[in-house]
Amino acid sequence: MHGVTFSNADQNLGNARTARLANGGMLGIRAPMHEAEKPVVRPYILVKDIDAAVAAAANSGAEIAVPPMKIAGYGTCAIVIQNGIESGLWQL
Repeated sequence: MHGVTFSNADQNLGNARTARLANGGMLGIRAPMHEAEKPVVRPYILVKDIDAAVAAAANSGAEIAVPPMKIAGYGTCAIVIQNGIESGLWQL
């Protein structure tokens, strides 16, 4: 797809396949991990302090769907939901 080559499935990322983009960004795609998980497009936002970002999201009324969790070799991520919209947070 447009010169993008995806990796093999990575178990550390829920079997996501990732690709490096020409601008240095990263793209990932995976199937739902269990029956209760709905297919979703979820952008991830790079943050300097994930704990502060999660606290700010919670203070503004967001549901913390996945609290900060370390992923070996990738940093720390979290997922928040506000007004039905899912967003991921990522700290390297």
